[in-house]
Amino acid sequence: MADLIATRDGFGKELVKLGEENEKIVVVSADLEDATRADYFKKAFPDRFFTVGIAEQDMIGMAAGLSLQGFIVFTNSFAVFMTNRAYDMIRLDLCYNNCNVKVICSHAGVTVGEDGASAQCLEDLALMRVLPNMKVVCPVDSVEAAKATRVFANEFGPMYMRTSRAALPVLTAEGDIFEIGKATVMQKGSDATVIACGIMVSEALSAAEILKKDGITIKVVNMHTIKPIDEEMIIQSAKETGAIVTAEEHQMYGGLGSAVAEVVVKNCPVPMEMIAVNDTFGQSGSPQELLKYYHLKDIDIAEAVKRLVVKKL
Repeated sequence: MADLIATRDGFGKELVKLGEENEKIVVVSADLEDATRADYFKKAFPDRFFTVGIAEQDMIGMAAGLSLQGFIVFTNSFAVFMTNRAYDMIRLDLCYNNCNVKVICSHAGVTVGEDGASAQCLEDLALMRVLPNMKVVCPVDSVEAAKATRVFANEFGPMYMRTSRAALPVLTAEGDIFEIGKATVMQKGSDATVIACGIMVSEALSAAEILKKDGITIKVVNMHTIKPIDEEMIIQSAKETGAIVTAEEHQMYGGLGSAVAEVVVKNCPVPMEMIAVNDTFGQSGSPQELLKYYHLKDIDIAEAVKRLVVKKL
């Protein structure tokens, strides 16, 4: 059985390593560094850690200023506070000026759990991917989150990463290659492709086991980068399997499913379905209860695949 580790932990630990290697790395926080795991950096490098209190907009403005002085700046908060409350500053201060600031947000999706609707950000990927110059990553596990953090530090420009509060299965290895904009195949199959990100990759792999009982094999793709999307992987998968299901812990509109559909419709139209939250807010409950309630489980993916396989005939 795979280890269960929150992706926020992969981010926090790797950030400390990066801080040891590069004194130009600084962190700006808005009071939630313990929950995002940026407090690891705070304890190691207190002179390079700045807190603004509960003021996300000020945090982004300060980060932009520090980046213009040559620093590599990591900001952090809950996704709902950062991407909604500070959106104007992210748009103008960071993206319009192409500042070298990294936006790291935890507590997104329904797996935030008991915190309820006000804290379950289900629109962050859509909000961030529409911004010019912004790159958007949703890692599958803590190992990949650490690799993404290192890439963020070494590549210039504004970048967004969604990390998890919930512990996710570790599905990748230290030796696996991670590259922004290049998806990875987690399992091969011929009847349909499931393209997923974050926790939904493990649900897709579980769906593959369910479908085997019906003689159906699926290709499972970890689309960890939402922007720039891996168009080559999407087109290749559409041609190879003739059907695509996307799976994300996010609103159905504007996120991974929309990004994949944009590529499919222009290059290789095939039957598609999207597993996502269907235009509603979250609610309080355990992560697994909510995944089931919003039809984000392996069985939901498997049923979508079965529907598409019939359409192919």
